Amino acid sequence: MNGQTEMLIGQLSNRLVVRENFDEDGNFLNRQAFKAGKIKESDGYYEIVVVTELFDENGNSTDKYNTIYKCKPDESSIMVMVFPFFNPKSKETEINTTSNNFKELYDLENLEDIELEMSFDSGLLNFFGSKSVIKIYHRTLESSTDNNAIKSKINIKAYALGIRIKRLNYAVIEKLNTKGLLTFQKFTEEDGSYFTMTYK
Repeated sequence: MNGQTEMLIGQLSNRLVVRENFDEDGNFLNRQAFKAGKIKESDGYYEIVVVTELFDENGNSTDKYNTIYKCKPDESSIMVMVFPFFNPKSKETEINTTSNNFKELYDLENLEDIELEMSFDSGLLNFFGSKSVIKIYHRTLESSTDNNAIKSKINIKAYALGIRIKRLNYAVIEKLNTKGLLTFQKFTEEDGSYFTMTYK
């Protein structure tokens, strides 16, 4: 699968993704591991099952659960895994994503600014509220013989009942191999705290 042309959900298919969180001084806080199955097609949707396991700062497992991600062939909503948009254990949560060009997020020939809106129908207000607007901008490509690196910025505005309740800004570095698949991401907040995503 070519990550440059396929949907973002294709970046996860049959892979292990490890997220590690660090404070502003670079101290390790905790880790999450996401084991994704293969993409399946069901009722006009692409579907992927992700097994999530949470670990504390000592490496001890604290929780484990399954989440099913679904998206239409012309959409993608995998960023819900990266950011704590909603309670992943909630069986009542439905996530809808709207964007004109999010599918081309890793089209290295055309790194446009991307804006998408995610709405959450969960019956309660979660960490990010009921709607989030995400803008990915200032995207630049740095290439070498063995990988490509994209530097960008992400702005997230979260709303509840039409009122903005949270705003986050990240500086992002993403590395892709020669096949266009993600191998590493680093998201740094304004206070210097950050998290990394390693794709295996």
